[in-house]
Amino acid sequence: MTEVDVLIAGAGPVGLSLAIELGLRGITCLVVERNDRVGYSPRAKTTNVRSREHLRRWGIADALRQASPIPLDYPPHVVFATRMNGFLLHRFENAFAGQRVRNELYSEESQWVPQYTLEEVLRTKATSLPGVTVAFDTELRGLTQSDDGVTADIVDVKTGVPRTVRGQYLVGADGSRSFVRGAIGARMSGSGAMSKNTSIIFRAPDLAARHGFGQAVMYWLVNQDVPSVLGPMDQFGLWVLMATKLADDVDPETVDPADLVRRATGLLDLELEVVRTDPWVAHSLIADCYGTGRVFLAGDACHLHPPFGGFGMNMGIGDAVDLGWKLAATLQGWGGPDLLDSYQLERRPVHERTIREAVINYQTVGNQLVRPGIEAPGPDGDAIRGEAGDAIKATKYREFFTLGLVLGARYDGSPIIVPDGTEPPPEHFSDYVPSACPGCLAPHAWLEDGSSLYDQFGQGLTLLITGAADDGVDALVREASRRGIPLTVLTHPALHDLYQARFTLIRPDQHVAWRGDTVPESGPLLACITGFA
Repeated sequence: MTEVDVLIAGAGPVGLSLAIELGLRGITCLVVERNDRVGYSPRAKTTNVRSREHLRRWGIADALRQASPIPLDYPPHVVFATRMNGFLLHRFENAFAGQRVRNELYSEESQWVPQYTLEEVLRTKATSLPGVTVAFDTELRGLTQSDDGVTADIVDVKTGVPRTVRGQYLVGADGSRSFVRGAIGARMSGSGAMSKNTSIIFRAPDLAARHGFGQAVMYWLVNQDVPSVLGPMDQFGLWVLMATKLADDVDPETVDPADLVRRATGLLDLELEVVRTDPWVAHSLIADCYGTGRVFLAGDACHLHPPFGGFGMNMGIGDAVDLGWKLAATLQGWGGPDLLDSYQLERRPVHERTIREAVINYQTVGNQLVRPGIEAPGPDGDAIRGEAGDAIKATKYREFFTLGLVLGARYDGSPIIVPDGTEPPPEHFSDYVPSACPGCLAPHAWLEDGSSLYDQFGQGLTLLITGAADDGVDALVREASRRGIPLTVLTHPALHDLYQARFTLIRPDQHVAWRGDTVPESGPLLACITGFA
């Protein structure tokens, strides 16, 4: 029997991120994946600033840059046009905060990169860590749990050879059709099967030279024929086209993908090779339970929404981070009995807010933006296109400028957050106002030596001192040591105005757990933050 600390079902971005979070803390884990490799289709294309900050913390942000099949100086713009040989409707620049310029609000810009490239970078990091094993062609087929662990039945899908794995915990990061979700009796609720869509991955080396809109990561094609979204997957002519909201009587499996591409782009003579098709259905669903006993769910296994805004994969990586440090703390003995219970309490409100935004974005795709006569020549067509451009600017801005959502996710109200009586900034999808209010993401800052403040945070708790220290700090350090809590102490007086307190305790996931001008009794404070209260 194989024994590990944590068994993870699913080797997508969520499962691999969890393995890294655990492996870096010395926790042994086995990741099982029923497929023979990481994904074949691009799926997610946006690794947002928050996920990139986690990659930086794991030491692989630069590795993803270097692995990208898209040049690093490729402009992160979004173009709306009727077709690739048609009329420009609107252009958004620096979508998703993807420009490679230093920004005070975050340590890493977003990156437009196929999901399979990210997965390879994550897998390489995960398997480099002692105690982490990734097994492809291996399927989880059964699980039982007791008070002291989980027993799982796994099978080599090529040979049919079964084996048993025993873990302290099991996490289902096994996607929308999660076996683990069914095994624990969790149920999804919401709006399922909102509409049919299909993605077509194709190779057309001449496409980039056949239009005059300039380079962009997304081209929204707004026409009455095939409303769709087009994007580059590499610099050599690999593209993905997503045809949105197909008619109910259209079977994506029977549609000629090459014909769809040519009609959508308007390039009827375009030479192309269809590499893969990927029909999919939009959902807006969330699980009623994120875990029971020693079994948990993360990523698409517990929440699904339309892929508009680039939230899904990134939200799943956030799940892996939140759950990862809590599992490690529990296994290492400094996390208490209430720590893992806070996982659903903290993440579910983030999921609900993000799902609402994704649904809003999906309500206005090319199908809704198109107008009769939008491709007509002359002044009449210009007027119609002007109206469409105004509508695009008004309704689609919130899809591409989302720092308020991405960096503004917070955990106020969590039982392991100690409130200080202040109110966090109002929620806004776009505008992000840094705040050290407990529960918020610790405000970012670039230090005098050019490094990021985040680079100095520890793997455990971090005490940031921005004023004169007192005896309470020594007591806190002693109490943390007594409890086995890893604690890093930083002193940066120049950050007092940013943090608005002399002392701030920051969690392993870089969210503020507590702040104040005096350190209270250390025992109760640390007990609350680590789930013992």
